[in-house]
Amino acid sequence: MILPIVAYGDPVLRKVGKDIDKDYPNLSELIANMKETMYNASGVGLAAPQIGKAIRLFIIDASPFAEDDDLSEKERKVLENFNKVFINPKILDEEGEEWVFNEGCLSIPDVREDVWRQPKVTVEYFDEEFNKHTETFDGLAARVFQHEYDHIEGVLFTDKLSSLKKRLIKKKLENISKGKINSGYRMRFPNLKR
Repeated sequence: MILPIVAYGDPVLRKVGKDIDKDYPNLSELIANMKETMYNASGVGLAAPQIGKAIRLFIIDASPFAEDDDLSEKERKVLENFNKVFINPKILDEEGEEWVFNEGCLSIPDVREDVWRQPKVTVEYFDEEFNKHTETFDGLAARVFQHEYDHIEGVLFTDKLSSLKKRLIKKKLENISKGKINSGYRMRFPNLKR
């Protein structure tokens, strides 16, 4: 089932998510719905807060990035197969010199900005069967992970922008929160006048 994606301005996007266990109600159905919602919106990641749930869960399918001709063959292969469910993830280490990449977010349609992030991240998480993993991601895989991880920490990519950039996009963000946007997918707006 395609769920509405929560728009910028909704308080759930600012909550730190709570850990869940394998008995979380209808978890496999929730993950399936999140995948369907993400693919319907042409996203590469979707965090539970973006569908209104303040829990530590997100999904990633970075395979669309594998089509980028500027990538090395090695990175292309990693991204082709980077389709994972992350439950209760923790960042154990971030390293390397920060690099910039133009990011967007399904909760903030039509806003794309350059964001600086570290290129390598070591993480611990559970998959949908509650098997524990420790892995290191780098490049775009690390970036997508960090973006989604921020969501379960109550952080948006716009928080990482300079104060000047924030002022320049302020009106756009206000319009998104009021539903004055056509995203092309189902959304839930916090400040929509009924």
